[in-house]
Amino acid sequence: MADNGADFTLTFRRLCGAAAAAEGDAGVRSLFADPGAFDEWAARWRLRLAREGGEPGMRKAAMRLAHPAFIPRNHRVEEAIAAAHKGDLAPFHTLLQVLSAPYEDQPAFERYADPPGPREVVRETFCGT
Repeated sequence: MADNGADFTLTFRRLCGAAAAAEGDAGVRSLFADPGAFDEWAARWRLRLAREGGEPGMRKAAMRLAHPAFIPRNHRVEEAIAAAHKGDLAPFHTLLQVLSAPYEDQPAFERYADPPGPREVVRETFCGT
């Protein structure tokens, strides 16, 4: 993932669907700069899943409990802080709503799952790190 620029949170979450059926691979594969690298890893992973056995739907459900769809990404936190400094608490309340159910699919808030774009990367966080 690191070598191919794949976002860890999105990769693990999308692997949940891939664990249920190989048709889910496309969503994970699209995150990799070199999709072939994912294909090589996925082939080994599928062999391991076959050895372990188990029902694919149950595997997917278990994985979804361990891999959130939404995390407090720095660019979204900074966005909420900047708006609050201007007296607008709406972004904070929306972020709070999204993060109150991080393991649930929330189609209306899909953008909160996205990593930062090039212009959204936070170089220094609110705590100074």
